[in-house]
Amino acid sequence: MARYGIIENNKVKNIIIADADFAESYEHDLILLEDDSIKIGYDYVDGEFSYNEPPITEEQAREWRDDELRFTDLIAQTPDYPGRDAWLTYRQELRDWPSTADFPETKPTKPE
Repeated sequence: MARYGIIENNKVKNIIIADADFAESYEHDLILLEDDSIKIGYDYVDGEFSYNEPPITEEQAREWRDDELRFTDLIAQTPDYPGRDAWLTYRQELRDWPSTADFPETKPTKPE
């Protein structure tokens, strides 16, 4: 048994698990997926798989930013939190992000 991608219009439209005999008799073009990271929605062009993240809307970006601020509220309120200054800088970058030229394409990066 192996993973096969059903390719339509240069995209992985579905993934099935099948044996080689079934794959050969299947009505659509199947491509053996040797890499488990390949998922539905990947592009398949000239024998190569790739994935391009769909662009996010400004509304989605603001929702993500608001969630990040909520998730880091406790850090901001804890004076002895490890790396707190970096987190406070990150939070400021999140607040400033919508007014930058990078919005919404490039998200601020979390501290490590």
